Amino acid sequence: MNLSAIVSVSGKPGLWKALVQNKTGFVLESLDAQKTKLVVNLSTAKLAALEEITIFGDDDDIKLTEVLERMKTAGNVPDAKADGTALRKFFREVAPGHDEEKVYASDMKKIVNWFNILKELPLFNEEPTAAPEAAEGEKPAASPAKVAVTEKPKPAPKKAAAPKAQAPKVSAPKNPSKKG
Repeated sequence: MNLSAIVSVSGKPGLWKALVQNKTGFVLESLDAQKTKLVVNLSTAKLAALEEITIFGDDDDIKLTEVLERMKTAGNVPDAKADGTALRKFFREVAPGHDEEKVYASDMKKIVNWFNILKELPLFNEEPTAAPEAAEGEKPAASPAKVAVTEKPKPAPKKAAAPKAQAPKVSAPKNPSKKG
């Protein structure tokens, strides 16, 4: 499964695909049928890449991608609106060893919702793109899902200008009302 550039935005439902990165954030596109565009400022919003998300485990944290792979092979994925006990039973199968005290029913519902969004997309069945070995003289093709930061070239430093001639000082007469 190729989940590069797929993110979750805090405060926004659903999943988003990062299209372009600018100085202050990202331009995102929703993965639903409406294909809504959203400009996210990194100083005000939190983004979480699905490839980086982990689930609390008893011993080690469990990667979300591993859980989604197990959900793909599991035949009976419950509805996201199912009760907590049905979701917990399902998660014991697809995420064995998850910490049942730290993983809440709301977290499980969110993961099931994400799975339902992703399972319809072709990228869900793709292999993750690894950096291919380039033959001599060939340049590796840039992956469209990778987001790169580009900086504008800095302007050349300004040369110091010759000092400006200062106007001669003119002394004004003192205030006649004051003595001294």
